[in-house]
Amino acid sequence: MRASGKRKPVSEINVVPYIDVMLVLLIIFMITAPLLQQGVEIDLPQASANPLPPEQREPMIISVSKTGDLYLNIGEDNDKPIAEDLLANRVAAVLKNHPKTPVLVRGDKAVDYGRVTEAMVLLQSAGVEKVGLMTESLDQ
Repeated sequence: MRASGKRKPVSEINVVPYIDVMLVLLIIFMITAPLLQQGVEIDLPQASANPLPPEQREPMIISVSKTGDLYLNIGEDNDKPIAEDLLANRVAAVLKNHPKTPVLVRGDKAVDYGRVTEAMVLLQSAGVEKVGLMTESLDQ
């Protein structure tokens, strides 16, 4: 007599499709990761300074390019210059909602020091109490 025609279910998982998906995602992330670095090209001065503690909030960064244009890392169009009054309004709005947000200034080493000072005075008028200056470490 012939055995019954029923098949026993296979309880193994085929992992080949999962590996294919994982490799595709890896390639996508490898291609897009360098594109995620946004911002303005600033040539920071070098100094030996301590880095920010990792437990702090994401800082607000105001960049002063070598042409003297101001940039803010908050809001849309981070790579376009921002007007001084709009910058002050955005900084004041962020500080109203999150008063402990650190504020940093990235000034190009070729820009006039007076322009960096003007940016700091603008921040002070927007309600910023402490301003940090960004530099590159000497070991880079």
